[in-house]
Amino acid sequence: MFEQKLKKAFTLILPLMLAACTTVNPATGQRDFTPFMSPQKEMSLGKDAHPGILKDNGGVYANARVTQYVNDMGQRLVRNSELSDYPFTFTVLDTPLVNAFALPGGYVYVTRGIMSLVGSESELASVVGHEIGHVTARHSAKRYNNQMFAGLGTVLVGAATGNGALAESVGQGANAYLMSYSRNQEHQSDELGIRYSSRSGFDPYAASKMLNALDNEHKLQLTLANRSGEGQKSDFNSTHPNTQERVSRAFQKATETGIQQGARNANQELYYNILDGMRYGDDPKQGVIDGREFLHPTMKLKFTVPENYTLKNSSDAVVAVGTGPAESAAIIFSGGSMQNKSITEYATAVWQGNKIENDMQGLQEFKVNGMDAVTAYTNMNIQDKPYVVRLLAIKYSDNTAYNFMMLTPQSKYQSLSEGLQRASYSFDKLSNNEAAALKGRKIKIIRVKSGDTISGLSGQMAFDDFRQERFMALNGLTSNSMLKSGQLLKMIIWD
Repeated sequence: MFEQKLKKAFTLILPLMLAACTTVNPATGQRDFTPFMSPQKEMSLGKDAHPGILKDNGGVYANARVTQYVNDMGQRLVRNSELSDYPFTFTVLDTPLVNAFALPGGYVYVTRGIMSLVGSESELASVVGHEIGHVTARHSAKRYNNQMFAGLGTVLVGAATGNGALAESVGQGANAYLMSYSRNQEHQSDELGIRYSSRSGFDPYAASKMLNALDNEHKLQLTLANRSGEGQKSDFNSTHPNTQERVSRAFQKATETGIQQGARNANQELYYNILDGMRYGDDPKQGVIDGREFLHPTMKLKFTVPENYTLKNSSDAVVAVGTGPAESAAIIFSGGSMQNKSITEYATAVWQGNKIENDMQGLQEFKVNGMDAVTAYTNMNIQDKPYVVRLLAIKYSDNTAYNFMMLTPQSKYQSLSEGLQRASYSFDKLSNNEAAALKGRKIKIIRVKSGDTISGLSGQMAFDDFRQERFMALNGLTSNSMLKSGQLLKMIIWD
């Protein structure tokens, strides 16, 4: 009976799906069957999402020389792709986060964070080419299409059987398939990026070097987050290929181009001329992260998060994500106008604005460094797991208040609560002198002199900790690397 109902359901829907156009993708050589996402819709989605991407990632990096350079490189790569006439848009985002990504419709983004990590022009070409590959392979369209089919299959099974539990199990199976497909997408984009960069005259072997640099950067971030020794294989999760696996695959694909290793100039010096003087890390105007401390010279405030939390800054909020013993915990810091409210009224508005259905419990008014404050909490499920959600709101001035939303797994609340309380009391105002003393960092390109050592040069890095580790990750060095006179290296100095 079940088979008959299911067959009838698919009999009704299949003609509609098969009526859609199926074409061979020139980039992949595979047939694209994407009835739920046309190329026109892809372009519309990218265009609509672009302003939000800029808003959430610091906007466009305000250096015309850098942005023009990346656009020229991107257009050069596009001309050697299968979509040479497609209207691609290349943007450098003003954020220190190490990232690059693409939206449907040819919107490609690289951050100044990933540009600072890149070691040559050819390495950057491999990054940009990889993102172009996501577009030419229509990965966004395929992912959207598969999600629609997964949902459709769940609905059909539920309708045919009347069994919601069975429908849910089918949906979970579909999600598992989508996760494994993402791995294939990354491999395919690596291959396409190498194809486009080699066609454009860049060194195809730079892709494996860049992926190795990303692996080293990941290990550095684990060290900075007090997680050294964890995840050293860089197998972030099942949706991303092991980075070392990608390094090997990228090298193999480079050899398949027929270009001999070392035959092409990676153009390091040209690229380093572009990098010289570029902002590194946080822009003081947007706030500064110094280890576990966040300081904002314009808002004139500061606070320190507990150990095992890693800070991330965005235009809307500062987020501290728990790691190690604090894994799955988070702290979200934001603020706004008091609008003639009391601090308790403000806290209630924040609570309701976050759509928390539970009532605030244990509401308590007190002082934080002389400022009126209020705290309350509730117990609720987040992604089907029990959490303690605590709000702390602080009146900064007559017109402005700030708040911390602390999300802690119930099983870890007892062990983490003392650190969260210390973080609450660390919120304070910056003096004019403290605000004026906050400086940004920038990249300076240096040339190795005879007698220079990694230890000696790294001591000049504008950091208080892990100077050598940061210096080596930035320059793709190991403790066994031998410096050569005249070699170009990246140094981070105070602005």
